[in-house]
Amino acid sequence: MLSNLTPVVKNLLIINVVCFIGSLIFAQAPLLFGVYYPDSPFFEVWQVVTYMFMHDNQGFAHIFFNMFSLVMFGPIIEQVLGSKRFLNFYLICGFGALILQYGVQAAEVYNIAGTIRVADHLRFDMVSGYVSTNLDITQSELQTLASIYRTPLVGASGAIYGLLLAFAYLFPNMSLYLFFIPVPIKAKYFIPVLILIEIYLGFSKFGGSIAHLAHVGGALFAYLLLKIWRIRRGSMY
Repeated sequence: MLSNLTPVVKNLLIINVVCFIGSLIFAQAPLLFGVYYPDSPFFEVWQVVTYMFMHDNQGFAHIFFNMFSLVMFGPIIEQVLGSKRFLNFYLICGFGALILQYGVQAAEVYNIAGTIRVADHLRFDMVSGYVSTNLDITQSELQTLASIYRTPLVGASGAIYGLLLAFAYLFPNMSLYLFFIPVPIKAKYFIPVLILIEIYLGFSKFGGSIAHLAHVGGALFAYLLLKIWRIRRGSMY
């Protein structure tokens, strides 16, 4: 099966699966290699790369859907862009996802504290996980800050949404057959709707703990890259 994949997609798949297996053996791996808000005491510079190869190790859904999408959409995009440009595209979309996520987090911190850096005003109990502060804020606001500062972002989803955007851009009329939708739907309809849903969830109370706007960031940077590289918009299929 792997022999039928394009080179970069195959290696990305292997790296992600190996990292996931490693996180099952070393349960703290997502906490070490996931990426934190830059002002967090847990932030390390390498995390801006490693977070793209880590996934939630409490279940298989996160990595399954990301790798399924990589295998489904990655090869055809790699064939269009070429392997070197495809790898750059994938990684830049992952960085773009992180940039937008950082922007959202910085706005949240600023709305609470009037500054985007409050690490000096937070105290973390590493044993109990309790966070305290000398800031004049509510308990709810403290919980928001605590979540931003001690919760890492993990997953290839930002890069994957970049691939989805590229697929819709290059092959807008290709029909997708999805197991939860009984009729085929063209990429130019399905994927934009998917991104709009992510935008809605990112700004609503229904979004949960998923970084929906990071997904949007990956798609946004994908669009910008395709325009900068002057990749001609497709009308195939």
